[in-house]
Amino acid sequence: MTQRSRNTTARGLGLGLAAVAALLAGCGADEPAPKKALKPLVIKEQTSSVTQGTGGFVVTWAGVVSNPNRWHFGENVAATVVGKDAAGKEVVRTEQPLDAVPPSGALKFSGQAVASARPVQVKLTFTEARWRRAARIPSAFVPFPISAANTEKLGNGSYLVTGAVANPYQKAATSLVVTALLRDKDGRLLGGASTYVDDVRAGAPRRFVLTVEGLNGVGPVARTEIAARTWGSSARPYEELALSGTVPVVTARPKTPPFANDRGNQAMPEDHRP
Repeated sequence: MTQRSRNTTARGLGLGLAAVAALLAGCGADEPAPKKALKPLVIKEQTSSVTQGTGGFVVTWAGVVSNPNRWHFGENVAATVVGKDAAGKEVVRTEQPLDAVPPSGALKFSGQAVASARPVQVKLTFTEARWRRAARIPSAFVPFPISAANTEKLGNGSYLVTGAVANPYQKAATSLVVTALLRDKDGRLLGGASTYVDDVRAGAPRRFVLTVEGLNGVGPVARTEIAARTWGSSARPYEELALSGTVPVVTARPKTPPFANDRGNQAMPEDHRP
């Protein structure tokens, strides 16, 4: 074999090894994982009612929106409410911005608008959410406890709902929205209403009062669901509370004297079974 043939063979072998190395490197490289599509918000329930008011017809609605995504908040969601009369004419249209929907959680909401004529059909549609990855694990977003809840029938299809909302976090909650949903004995959603409570501090529950209207002829109310959430279309207020940490459940020292003998140091009796 001549020197020229040796060089040609070596050069060909080198190119072949380089191609194999490049192929192996390409196969072994970490390919970017495909981004998993987030699931849309789910409208679990919605209801509406129409009553005669002083300036027109009052349209009241309530509903529940759930978030099936475990690690993301649903932000900047808006509900569009359209009411039409018997002739199909649009008599009311309004847009209601909704608060951020927590990961693997649900948002209870309600609202009101005045229509120029009595609508016979009220339809709610919702815009797509903008997704924000949660700054903490889902279990860090502790719900706001409700206590001393009471529902009282006032007449004319109205119910008075009272109670107190507490803050489980170390940081004060600037503004909370409290929503009450009323249901019949079968669990069917009848209606709801919302109110605002400001400056809720740990260890100092704040009282709330709200009135649910427009329940004429819908049957007796058997159960009231009350939930509180941070106000605003952004998840930032809820995240800031969660990042501050929760308040310990028990903060007071024990008032009883310690045991004379610590039973935890006693040996377990022997087992003499055959």
